[in-house]
Amino acid sequence: MRNPGAVLELQNTVNAVVAADGAADLLVDAGVRPDAVIGDMDSIRPETRAALPKDVLHEITEQDSTDFDKCLRNIAAPLVLGLGFLGARVDHELAALTVLARRADRRCVLVGEEDVILLCPPEFTIDLPEGCRVSLFPLGPVTGRSEGLRWPIDGLEFAPALRGGTSNMATGGQVRLRMDAPLMLLILPRSLLAQVRQALAQQPSSWPVPA
Repeated sequence: MRNPGAVLELQNTVNAVVAADGAADLLVDAGVRPDAVIGDMDSIRPETRAALPKDVLHEITEQDSTDFDKCLRNIAAPLVLGLGFLGARVDHELAALTVLARRADRRCVLVGEEDVILLCPPEFTIDLPEGCRVSLFPLGPVTGRSEGLRWPIDGLEFAPALRGGTSNMATGGQVRLRMDAPLMLLILPRSLLAQVRQALAQQPSSWPVPA
């Protein structure tokens, strides 16, 4: 999380602020005290750690998952907004995208400067203006159906090395997507974050908890 201003912008729209390890430094520097800090604590400054109450710090020492994964699997919320995972190091960004699929039962929207990215739920409906960019990117083999896209996806077999669905467009009005597996990323303009949050709140269907 390299831009604490983004947190300040969204702070009043969420119920809690959770920092992934060293992101706590940027929050404290911006005058925001996190409600929780989750991670292996290998990057948080010692002075930041000392300044926070002990019950705010949740250290998870295992090294088989990223700090983002540690956070997402331990947050109980109807929706998580993830800041700082897009637009910096590409390896970190790719790791964050795979976590969305690994924790498909947790609804999360990654927020960047240009885009918002989420794992498409089993069904997703949103009103979009004509010409709005709608990009789909598969993390594995997945098929789906669509309404309201200039290039429908019905009957197409998506896979990372075979077929993607980037730079599609809304025809104007309601866009409806249905996916057969929790493997399709939906990428929309950052300006639509409020509409995305509202649309997710109105979608009853979610992916099941992984076995």
